[in-house]
Amino acid sequence: MATETIAAPTLTAKDFATDQEVRWCPGCGDYSILAQVQKIMPGIGVPKENIVIISGIGCSSRFPYYMNTFGMHSIHGRATAVASGLKATRPELSVWIVTGDGDGLSIGGNHTIHLLRRNFDVNIMLFNNQIYGLTKGQYSPTSETNKITKSTPFGSIDHPFNPLALAMGADATFIARSMDRDPKHLQTLLTRSHQHKGASFLEIYQNCNIFNDGAFEIFTEKSSKADHDLFLEQGKPLVFGANQNKGIRLNGLQPEVVELGENFSADDCWIHDEKDFYKAQTLIRMFDDPHQSNFQFPRPFGVFYETERPCYEDMMAMQIEETIASKGRGNLDQLLRGKEVWEIKE
Repeated sequence: MATETIAAPTLTAKDFATDQEVRWCPGCGDYSILAQVQKIMPGIGVPKENIVIISGIGCSSRFPYYMNTFGMHSIHGRATAVASGLKATRPELSVWIVTGDGDGLSIGGNHTIHLLRRNFDVNIMLFNNQIYGLTKGQYSPTSETNKITKSTPFGSIDHPFNPLALAMGADATFIARSMDRDPKHLQTLLTRSHQHKGASFLEIYQNCNIFNDGAFEIFTEKSSKADHDLFLEQGKPLVFGANQNKGIRLNGLQPEVVELGENFSADDCWIHDEKDFYKAQTLIRMFDDPHQSNFQFPRPFGVFYETERPCYEDMMAMQIEETIASKGRGNLDQLLRGKEVWEIKE
């Protein structure tokens, strides 16, 4: 008798939504990010039961409640540590870390950099709204200098982190940036993050409309984004502007903005290469340049850098196999008893 093959059901975004009431402030950028994650999940080719969402503490960290997958709402700054342990023991799982600029770069900063250097095959989504939202509006590690908040009434004197520069310094193998208000771009980069073999670090500009509304408005509003956003595409020149009339060229090692037309064309512009370590560092720091007075560089969005490096969990499994092959499987009871024995006489 012939056996009938039953095809697996086709999943949709609704299959990844739970019955929990989504409890973020009306207008919060987290709603859009949640929607885009749910939309890409059916297409990544991973069974729903093999997807895990792990978060720390913060507004963004409510994410696991709203995703119909396995997940864990862990403790402040330690989502990366929990995810590392899970990936080490269950390497077949697709592990996603949801964190914020406070959770992942302040109390969790140390854990973040070590996960990146170890290169576990996990996906970090860092929601950056340049404020502490859950604790009601204190300045965060990414808040700009002189930021007036409830904890800095006279203005912050701290120098802010550049999250992507931090990731670059930790030797992350995939570094990218997107935003909550560009759904298609965000979906593309979420998919790219999943496809990368290694630790992916995706910074997502997210608007906190209660405590830091409009922090990224110049990059998200239709009236201004064309002149202030630079969308990176592999192998294509760095061109931007409402009429694609501006470009970035390298004058030696120094990037500069040029008008395209009579003196310069797209052929003169910097060609983006995701594999170029040195150009990636320049791109990541480009908008930090203090010498630009009459024109601000556009803010880059896309994949800045991607490279290949062995993943921690793969190397650990290989090391265990090699050790067992050379020394045998071992005996835990014997190990606990140790080699030293004392005889106690009355």
